[in-house]
Amino acid sequence: MRIQREQVVAAAWTLLDEHGLEGLTMRVLAKALSIQAPSLYWHFPGKQALLDAMADSLVRDVARTLTAESPWEPVVRTVAEELRRAFRSHRDGARVYAGTFVVSEHTLRIADTLIGALTRAGFDSRTAGWAAFTALDYVLGFTIEEQGLSAQEVEAKEREGALRQLASARYPHAAGAVDAILDRDFDRRFAFGLDLLVEGIRARLATP
Repeated sequence: MRIQREQVVAAAWTLLDEHGLEGLTMRVLAKALSIQAPSLYWHFPGKQALLDAMADSLVRDVARTLTAESPWEPVVRTVAEELRRAFRSHRDGARVYAGTFVVSEHTLRIADTLIGALTRAGFDSRTAGWAAFTALDYVLGFTIEEQGLSAQEVEAKEREGALRQLASARYPHAAGAVDAILDRDFDRRFAFGLDLLVEGIRARLATP
């Protein structure tokens, strides 16, 4: 019986949660599915095609509650928060999405929702597109760092002392903000950055 594409993607997520992005290979995936490599390549010609499908499945539930009439600010905030939640739902989830250029149903639906809301608010298509992808880049970058620090907890703790020492010795401005730099309240930090992003969009919309 031929294995289904959805089964391959689900098995890939299981492997990624266990071994991380570097440990996910086509050979290991085929072995986990108890199939020969040619059967796997029937669905995905290479690892990048597999990652594209994983990225699309990762965000399938994002922006489902938004409509064509939703105001721009709730759209930006909802998409950003739901993307972060989706990226965090799997180990290295943000890295999987960041390494792709997916042309698929869910990713385009989310982009269309963001760009549409910003266009209705007054942006031209280029500004709306850039603003939408600036929001996406913020969520991706933040979550990659968040997941990376969480995965390297021991190493991160060891580096904190070195950071404090070097900052105190040579970089007074960084030294004054070192507690903020090392703050692990990621929810609060994410909300702060999202507020800055929203305020920037609001200010740009108010500019003739």
